[in-house]
Amino acid sequence: MNGKGERFLKDVLDRFDEAAETLNLDEGLREFLKTPKRVVTVSVPVKMDSGCVKVFIGYRVQHNNARGPYKGGIRYHPDVTLEEVTALAMLMTWKTAVVDLPFGGAKGGVKCNPKEMSRSEIERLTRRYTAAIADVIGPHIDIPAPDVYTDPQTMAWIMDTYSQLKGAPTPEIVTGKPVHVGGSEGREEATSYGVAVCVREAAKKFKIPFKNASIAIQGYGNVGYNAARILHDWGAKIVAVSDSKGGILCRDGLIPEKVMEHKKKTRSVVNFQGAENISNEELLELDVDFLIPAAIEEQITIKNADRIRAKVIVEGANGPTTSEADKILAERGIKVVPDILANAGGVTVSYLEWVQNLQRFRLSREEVLKRLDDKMVKAFDEVLEYSSRYEVDMRKGALLLAVHRVAEAVNSLGIWP
Repeated sequence: MNGKGERFLKDVLDRFDEAAETLNLDEGLREFLKTPKRVVTVSVPVKMDSGCVKVFIGYRVQHNNARGPYKGGIRYHPDVTLEEVTALAMLMTWKTAVVDLPFGGAKGGVKCNPKEMSRSEIERLTRRYTAAIADVIGPHIDIPAPDVYTDPQTMAWIMDTYSQLKGAPTPEIVTGKPVHVGGSEGREEATSYGVAVCVREAAKKFKIPFKNASIAIQGYGNVGYNAARILHDWGAKIVAVSDSKGGILCRDGLIPEKVMEHKKKTRSVVNFQGAENISNEELLELDVDFLIPAAIEEQITIKNADRIRAKVIVEGANGPTTSEADKILAERGIKVVPDILANAGGVTVSYLEWVQNLQRFRLSREEVLKRLDDKMVKAFDEVLEYSSRYEVDMRKGALLLAVHRVAEAVNSLGIWP
């Protein structure tokens, strides 16, 4: 058993219990909302390039579908555990509810190391995993999407495999596909755009000048890079970024595109000309206006929370702050825009992609980003309103809003039979 996954799940459940207590939910309803509706574990045998067969373990956890079909990504990672996937599925339920989408929450994962696998091995893994879960997913049942170490190509393989099994093209089975096979314009930067909108709105609401606001970003993958690019274009100053190998700092500001060119050449942002090398730990503790953790979970913990100096944390990653760290940050007056709000841009545009696929029409990039912007601003304001009403921080406010919406749906539908 993986201790980290267990801690993460406990964190998610503890936060739910706190929200349920505040909302005075019935005990039976609490148990219903804590328990995934379906947990699927599959073996995924793959013929490797060497000719040998290797068996991987895959999961799909479907947490709740009271508000609509299950929705959630699929990750490929050597540390994938059932506990982690369960926690992420529950977070997806709250995330879709926070931004008021007609979806529930799910998550999938395969325990593997894609960095050590060839493209053809990853394709065979993807198609076999899709075949294994094909009976429990579907356009009106459960719609997967990309997550850690999966991408539009992965989604295209899932779409093709499912379509072949069902005997008809079914682009609406997944979101986050390449645009030329039914993907939505704007999907690639959607999560980052939502993060950027939250930074912009936080600057307004918390009276921090946005022009030249200093921003540090942990994680320079798709989410971190695109958030840096968008915020830089809007006039903020990106002073530090990092990846798994380390980080860089330049108080005069970095040009995100140039940093990405360097990363593509050297496989890291480290040693970027004109910048000082720093560690990931040092990046998290920089004195900046906004800190965006956009890497993996459990980065801000009880060990470093008292050294965080950012005015506002906007969570691009899922679960980057532990509950113990949350308490310390709240006591120190550091605002946190929580993951279930801040990184909901991806699932919001996934919803738009799904609707476009179902109706066989296409929105322009400008239309997609305008709808996303409006949705994120509305959700940000609603979370602030709940925070104010219950006199709690934004994470608790977001969770109260989400749990209230899901509980309302469950109560309206009833338990049958």
